Amino acid sequence: MKTIRLTTAQALVRYMMAQRVIVEERDLPLFAGTFAIFGHGNVAGMGEALYQVRDQFPTFRAHNEQAMAHAAIAYAKTRMRRQMMACTTSVGPGATNMITAAALAHVNRLPLLLLPGDVFANRRPDPVLQQIENFTDPTTVANDCFKPVSRYWDRITRPEQLITSLPQAIRTLTSPSDCGPVTLCLPEDVQAESYDYPAVFFERHYHDQLRPEPDRGELTRGLDILSRAKKPLIIAGGGVLYSGATDSLASFAERYMIPVAETQAGKGSLPWNHKSAVGAVGVTGSAAANELAREADVVFAIGCRLSDFTTGSRSLFQNPDVTLLGLNVCAFDSIKHRAEPLVCDAKVGLEKLDHGLSSTVSAARKAWYDRAYGLAQGWHEVTDQLTAKVDGDCPTDAQVVGAVQRSAGAQDVVVCAAGGLPGELHKHWRTDQPGGYHVEYGYSCMGYEIAGGLGVKMAKPDSTVFVVVGDGSYLMMNSEIATSVLLNRKLVIVVLDNGGFGCINRLQQGCGNESFNNLFAEGTRVDGEIPQVDFAAHAASLGAESTEVTDVAGLEQALKQARRHSRTSVIVIRTDAKTTTQEGGNWWDVPMAEISSSEDVSAARQVYQDKIKHQKVDG
Repeated sequence: MKTIRLTTAQALVRYMMAQRVIVEERDLPLFAGTFAIFGHGNVAGMGEALYQVRDQFPTFRAHNEQAMAHAAIAYAKTRMRRQMMACTTSVGPGATNMITAAALAHVNRLPLLLLPGDVFANRRPDPVLQQIENFTDPTTVANDCFKPVSRYWDRITRPEQLITSLPQAIRTLTSPSDCGPVTLCLPEDVQAESYDYPAVFFERHYHDQLRPEPDRGELTRGLDILSRAKKPLIIAGGGVLYSGATDSLASFAERYMIPVAETQAGKGSLPWNHKSAVGAVGVTGSAAANELAREADVVFAIGCRLSDFTTGSRSLFQNPDVTLLGLNVCAFDSIKHRAEPLVCDAKVGLEKLDHGLSSTVSAARKAWYDRAYGLAQGWHEVTDQLTAKVDGDCPTDAQVVGAVQRSAGAQDVVVCAAGGLPGELHKHWRTDQPGGYHVEYGYSCMGYEIAGGLGVKMAKPDSTVFVVVGDGSYLMMNSEIATSVLLNRKLVIVVLDNGGFGCINRLQQGCGNESFNNLFAEGTRVDGEIPQVDFAAHAASLGAESTEVTDVAGLEQALKQARRHSRTSVIVIRTDAKTTTQEGGNWWDVPMAEISSSEDVSAARQVYQDKIKHQKVDG
């Protein structure tokens, strides 16, 4: 048997390079490259290996380990999980910085290969710099923290262990049902050790997009449920996009006259103005979709995990005779809320259902569909009003969203993650293409926005990528502005400065509490002055073009200029911290204090007790 002598790190990199995919008839690498921040725990092993192949396999330097993993996640999401990236760090804080990103990828079912350095397997120099020592178990180190947020986890303590571990890692990353983060911990001594690897291990391997077909019994039950429905509603999740099932969904919904609502991850499954589209659903949903959800006798959830924001904390589906049908490639998600499961690929499942359903649509179904269309048109009018251009200072978030929307082209992408902005975008943003809307809301991770925008731009270099971010998230993580300039990946970043954590401040007050510990105005210095942050000057110091505007008209002009700039542009605008879109939406379960000296909190608790009576907790 022919062998090749390589270090562990060299073998790992060569194996990654051998993995391929065919996407739209193009032969592409499964791994588009590696983000790396080097330290003593990976520079001599992984650093050396990556340097040797730098012309064939790109390595990108970032400024923050969590941020670079966010960028890698955003890249994979934009590429619809068909391509991905790896991230390597040193041992210690470089490694643990990525735990938050691993959790984000886990929640959102997105592929991410993490390669943190680890302590010496031979233990000769223990304790090494940055080693966390467990007094009773020397095998437990900081990287064990990745276990609960990884779909697959391993520690490579001998070079030959790659031969069995790497195929399992790649299987997880490319699995439609088990997809999520993989962590391979790499002791720094083992990275540099060599082994005679079988040459066949490094032959090119192509990974097809797997499309599991439904069980015959589940399909029969699904057909029966849909055929009897008089008021069906489809909820489209991210699985529709990852399956490439958007065209199938559009034709299916139109043929059988079923309105379609979308989750945050599923937004863009239908063009916003498609006859079947009724907009966002749930806590941040449109009035149209939520009214239909309350009355639907069948809720057909496709490729979504039915989180609390989608179901209104289990309070949205109010028809006492409602049946849920869960079409999902992941069996775990298919049975949530006592749904009847239909475990299969979204595209295949829709095609099988289409083949088995009668083309005759009842009068009741037609009336329901026509009503849904009317409700959707009414919601479009609400969006037009709330996002319209206005004169005066301190615009609302919705008005800023409207300005960005008017600046965006058909192929452009909006990126966001946390705070109040995802709600405004979910309700009001209009996209007519899959992937035009990129909002990370499964983990709602502050700090994802700019790093995520970088990953989107790397995946779609010909699109203008608009990052819409609040001042709170900006202050948490802004380092990848410098990385975007370094890599020449231009972003258009709009910073909405409302003086602190405005979204949580509103929630706090909605719970009956006084405003506390959220806004800068509450945290005045001892001399009585309110802290002021010059975001435009800060962004300029990181290498970006930057400007501050005072109103929507100025924002629109700045957006036009930003499109002409050759590098990342940051536009800062002061916004209203109090006003948010009240139209649409649904209750969300945030418990109020059961006992309080505040009358307002006690009153809020009473309202809360009334609301929880509408929750369905039977499955």
